[in-house]
Amino acid sequence: MNCIVIDDDALSRRVVDEFINRTEFLELKHSFPTAVEAINLLQKSTEDIDLIFLDIEMPEMDGIDFLNTLKNLPQVIIISSKEKYALEAFDYDVTDYLLKPITYGRFYKAVLKAKNIFESRSKKESNEIFIKKNSALVQLKYDDILWVEALENYVIVNAFNEKFTIHFTMKSIETQLPVSFFKRVHRSYIVNVKKINRIEDNSIFIKYNDGLKSIPIGKAYKERFMNDINLMGK
Repeated sequence: MNCIVIDDDALSRRVVDEFINRTEFLELKHSFPTAVEAINLLQKSTEDIDLIFLDIEMPEMDGIDFLNTLKNLPQVIIISSKEKYALEAFDYDVTDYLLKPITYGRFYKAVLKAKNIFESRSKKESNEIFIKKNSALVQLKYDDILWVEALENYVIVNAFNEKFTIHFTMKSIETQLPVSFFKRVHRSYIVNVKKINRIEDNSIFIKYNDGLKSIPIGKAYKERFMNDINLMGK
């Protein structure tokens, strides 16, 4: 997995660089002291970056601003000296949140999680997914899925003619669906972008039966989602 590090603290940056170099399945591509430098390179680079190690409190542009600015983010692991940003960071679906000073053991646990997600996404070359229904496995084409909705400890997969309730987290189901079809637009919703009828203000409308299903767009997801829509329209 190709990685970059963004941290204004030189010592912390060197520690993460060293941990990456010690980890067989990671390759350090760049190490930046500011988010501005990272964005300038990423926007013109043709390199595929799979994982970003990101500090929060930095001059010029902090980590949250970086998450809001960059389009089509890869996986992100936050490395911060403060715990108070964790809740906001997870609204952006970061893979993990590490508190400084970090140990290699905790670092490895986080990057192993990232590796599993990366490999799971890489395997999505087919056009369907199997969903458990009672004691059977039902084959469901991606094109038949309209949206996915969280319900306590379950998710509901809404298709044209049927709903499937499965014991899964939103984060887990998100890693099982191809990002070219599906976008997380809210803490509780993932939508099939090909099924969107229109977008108005903070709502998405999807044709469903004889009407339209309204799905809210979460504040933390809106900018990234709209950027993705714009990119797909180019």
